Amino acid sequence: MAYFTGRTAVITGAASGFGLEASRIAAREGMNVVMADVMPEPLARAAAEIEALGAPVLPFQLDVSSAERVQAMADATLARFGVPHFVFNNAGIAIGGLIWEHSLKDWEWTIGVNLMGVAHGVRVFTPMMLAAAKADPGYQGHIVNTASMAGLVNMPNQGAYNVTKHGVVALSETLYQDLALVTEQVHAHVLCPYFVSTGIFQSDRARPSEMRDSGAALTPSQRAAMILGEKAVTSGKVSAAEVAQFVFDAMQAKQFYIFSHPGERALAPVRVRGEDIALGRNPTDPFAHRPDLAMRLREALKG
Repeated sequence: MAYFTGRTAVITGAASGFGLEASRIAAREGMNVVMADVMPEPLARAAAEIEALGAPVLPFQLDVSSAERVQAMADATLARFGVPHFVFNNAGIAIGGLIWEHSLKDWEWTIGVNLMGVAHGVRVFTPMMLAAAKADPGYQGHIVNTASMAGLVNMPNQGAYNVTKHGVVALSETLYQDLALVTEQVHAHVLCPYFVSTGIFQSDRARPSEMRDSGAALTPSQRAAMILGEKAVTSGKVSAAEVAQFVFDAMQAKQFYIFSHPGERALAPVRVRGEDIALGRNPTDPFAHRPDLAMRLREALKG
């Protein structure tokens, strides 16, 4: 979009991290902001902050894994502001551990939020955005889906997370290609952040009771994932605010892939994985350039 003033943003995971920072930018740009989050109290605080910036705000509590709640949010958006111009399917959670140690509820929760949450947003909002484009030659719409570098490479000890983020990348690439068949006014983008401090490793606080395994103790691999993951994201040098700005810049440039760390060092694992596939090699050791990390993880797995 050449400008954002007077247009509408729908942002999930809006109470923290990329979602809150994107809400702040949207407010400064003069947008209407629909802020959705599963946590009611953080959402209320975030919505009050964005309203104080002068933006019209529609706070909406929802679990994005619920198709009915995502549809209800779309209906409320349409009634309050009309068809949105920016849909940020951003809500996500993280769990870790050896892949065979993920419980059924771990899988259901992670797939429900990380993958189906994006699928619901695409399924519900894309048709109304296409209809708006057909009715108005000046309409421009953008759908941004938050994946991860874990959607492009597969690090050990975070299997369910990897699976869902690869799914989001595949969904987004397909959306990009499908939209290109029918319109030049609605655009798709995928955000693939590396280590950025967003609080994602505190996801368990938002886990519904029905998705918890009562009485189940964390395994050494699950404890290691939490500790090492939290350390990695909090040590990141790129801020959530910077990444949110990258999202707005990418919309204006109609750039599909959005990276938090676009340099060669961060993207080298993606290139190596592509070479593994093209050359028929077995997967390269992801810790080949950082054996200290491999040793740390192996030690942690011993409990």
